[in-house]
Amino acid sequence: MTGDVAGGSTGARRPYVDRPVTDLEGARRAARETAEHWDLPEPTLLRRGMNAIFATDDHVLRVGMPTAPATASIELARVLAEWSIRIPRPARDDVAVHGPFSVTCWERIVPTGEPVDWVAVGTMVNAVHRLDPAELPDTYPAPSPVTFPWWNFEAMLDDVGDDIDDRARAGLDATIERHRGWHRFEERVPCHGDVHPGNVLMAADGPVLLDWDLLCIAAPGWDHAPLMTISERWGGIEGLYEAFATGYGHSFRGDPEVEGYAELRLVAATLLRLRAARHDPGARDEAERRLAYWRGDPDAPTWSAQ
Repeated sequence: MTGDVAGGSTGARRPYVDRPVTDLEGARRAARETAEHWDLPEPTLLRRGMNAIFATDDHVLRVGMPTAPATASIELARVLAEWSIRIPRPARDDVAVHGPFSVTCWERIVPTGEPVDWVAVGTMVNAVHRLDPAELPDTYPAPSPVTFPWWNFEAMLDDVGDDIDDRARAGLDATIERHRGWHRFEERVPCHGDVHPGNVLMAADGPVLLDWDLLCIAAPGWDHAPLMTISERWGGIEGLYEAFATGYGHSFRGDPEVEGYAELRLVAATLLRLRAARHDPGARDEAERRLAYWRGDPDAPTWSAQ
């Protein structure tokens, strides 16, 4: 057990987490041993993605492979709380390290079961965008999204291209080409980087914004883009983005640059799901659902975030 970084560095050109947890058994061992060391109940897996999230009664253990010391996430949480941005609160100041994994302990948010107040989420994201980047912890990476590996579409297509049929590849290529200048941000602000329903919980005092692993410096529309396709492509609630934009104070509907971010996020989501299918056979069905959209299938099903 130690508070040092697990096999990473504070390299500013990578997001805080950019590698998924593929060794689930290793993550389970890390969570179990950490819970025992901290005298917490046996942890139960809630979900796995870029991190493996485990519940232990009133606490949540986040197990991941950050690119910076995991204590930086605790420092960031405290800065954001000072700005009344509702986030999970750290339950401990120390970090446990097991091999490549860092484990941090957080309060467990109890959802009310009520619909998320997306107007309030938009207001919170507006507050994030008004932060001075200099106020963010020096230890927490906040790169440009240009550095995110899954936005290197040429490399991603080289990697998974053999799994894509010609019609779907044509649709993907056309979208990438149409928005080739996506990274020329005229305005740059701190962005959460991944605002979507899976990263918001409705608590008693309002919505809580989770998962700050993709904090970045980008155009304000970067945080709008994921929600602009949520109803049509992901089966989300109608009017969700409009409510968010109301709280934010501005809608980017019709803005060609932000509409471009939204389309390219769909490209990235498809290529990531194809890559995930290599170690998760269950991901293949979802990858096929996404490829149907790029083939131009008028009956293409909506997508699942899994």
